[in-house]
Amino acid sequence: VHVKMADEAVCVGPAPTSKSYLNMDAIMEVIKKTRAQAVSLNESICCSSDFQFHPLKFSSLFLQASEGVTFIGPDTHAIQAMGDKIESKLLAKNAKVNTIPGFDGVVKDADEAVRIAREIGYPVMIKASAGGGGKGMRIAWDDEETREGFRFSSQEAASSFGDDRLLIEKFIDNPRHIEIQVLADKHGNALWLNERECSIQRRNQKVVEEAPSTFLDPETRRAMGEQAVALAKAVKYSSAGTVEFLVDSSKNFYFLEMNTRLQVEHPVTECITGLDIVQEMIRVAKGYPLRHKQADIPINGWAVECRVYAEDPYKSFGLPSIGKLSQYQEPLHVPSVRVDSGIQQGSDISIYYDPMISKLITYGSNRTEALKRMEEALDNYVIRGVAHNISLLREVIIHPRFVQGDISTKFLPEVYPDGFKGHKLTDLERRELLATAASLYVAEHLRSQRFLGTPRIPVAKSKRSSWELSVRLGDGIYPVAISKDGSSFSVEVDGKKLNVTSEWNLASPLLSVTIDGTQRTIQRLSRNASGDTSIQFLGTVYKLQILTKVAAELSKYMPEKAAEDTSSILRSPMPGAVVAVSVKPGDTVSEGQEICVIEAMKMQNSMIAAKTGKV
Repeated sequence: VHVKMADEAVCVGPAPTSKSYLNMDAIMEVIKKTRAQAVSLNESICCSSDFQFHPLKFSSLFLQASEGVTFIGPDTHAIQAMGDKIESKLLAKNAKVNTIPGFDGVVKDADEAVRIAREIGYPVMIKASAGGGGKGMRIAWDDEETREGFRFSSQEAASSFGDDRLLIEKFIDNPRHIEIQVLADKHGNALWLNERECSIQRRNQKVVEEAPSTFLDPETRRAMGEQAVALAKAVKYSSAGTVEFLVDSSKNFYFLEMNTRLQVEHPVTECITGLDIVQEMIRVAKGYPLRHKQADIPINGWAVECRVYAEDPYKSFGLPSIGKLSQYQEPLHVPSVRVDSGIQQGSDISIYYDPMISKLITYGSNRTEALKRMEEALDNYVIRGVAHNISLLREVIIHPRFVQGDISTKFLPEVYPDGFKGHKLTDLERRELLATAASLYVAEHLRSQRFLGTPRIPVAKSKRSSWELSVRLGDGIYPVAISKDGSSFSVEVDGKKLNVTSEWNLASPLLSVTIDGTQRTIQRLSRNASGDTSIQFLGTVYKLQILTKVAAELSKYMPEKAAEDTSSILRSPMPGAVVAVSVKPGDTVSEGQEICVIEAMKMQNSMIAAKTGKV
């Protein structure tokens, strides 16, 4: 998409970042060839799976190599000072910014990591000094986890950032993750543009963000904003940047890190302040002073952002998925919706980059309105060809705890201790789904009898207006009686009657259905001649089998296919590169023992044996 939008586009190399976006010779060659006056590379602009890498590493290399070309972003000193978590923490302390207790030096090896962790007191957070985006981070609760965390974090850090230095600090249990957007110019002026609530995370990566936060009062907001600006001024920062804080239940806040770039979640700040942050960055890079004073920065309304990923949310809240987007339709017809994406129908989601599909943003005059629009937008988002996390996003935003603002960075594991299982249907919702599926089946059956544009004379006119069906959903089989009246169907499920109305445009990927006066947007994803159908209802995909009463009675004579026994096989749950194999043929392994390490989207995952046996 970014290539199509550009007036001029130059390929910088093959997919691996080391051969393209981080290959400074290739970048400088393109700058000379195009006679570019300025270069901008930001996490937010490059959010698509076709164009995601580590901006800090690029900007540092660029600023070292460029001559006479403006970098739209802060200078080398600020990037390097804030990009190094060890140095940034020392700078924050000197700038009177609240910091987390921990070890401020570089951890040399696993033994030293254990010693430091014991001194600080468990639990501790092991993190890459040059890290970001949740990569190179591990929480350790004991000595063994510290050793393992040191190993994986240093490997991930080396792979993602080319820098394996680690630091250790106290892990603040059950905090909120709240960040302050700052904007500074080259004339010593700096502003804070309010906060963003980013506590809904998995694997230390944000999933849902909103602005403002339900938790902060004006005094805490001002204190955080003033400390963020003090830090920006301490490093002579000029551009947009984000100062991230952990906030405990008593509203004590601690500096986490500063991201020296525009972040993925910046649109929610733009929505509530009315500022175009990218435009402000370009003005600052040109040398103009800021146009606004702190008193000019408002909080108007509420904005929510969901990160739509090509991930399977049923595996560890989201393991990456790859494939081609066979069908793709953004919900831009829903009012007050913004979609920042870098892909289109036919795009490939590959193993080389972050699996983000888009950033879906909704705005409202208040939080309730913004969340209601997000619910509608997620229902109207069409993504086919890859697994996606819309079911998880929708469940998060309607969960009572989230609606009340009772959240922390542990929200997902606390709400779904056994993993995410999709939407749990109430009895009414189950009846609505069964009635809708049965109505779709009959509408399809009636359509197949028509021959459009052909003067075909039917041999015998079909006057049929009622059907008896059997619908299987999960472990249950439900008898359904259905009759047609114009464009409506009267459906009886569990002894209760429901009226289902729709235009029944079966060619559309989205189907608006009204069930007893309640409007639902559903998607039928697949169907086959055996009556199997998949329907996306309330965000979750349900598999049903719809048969006539006669076919259902005969189906008991059909042989069932035995499930494959996979306990003796170790199968990667996602596509990726095998970076280490810990065993060889003939080895005896015990349950839980590491077999190999898979790297996918720059994250390393340890694969373990499901049972004791011989390789």
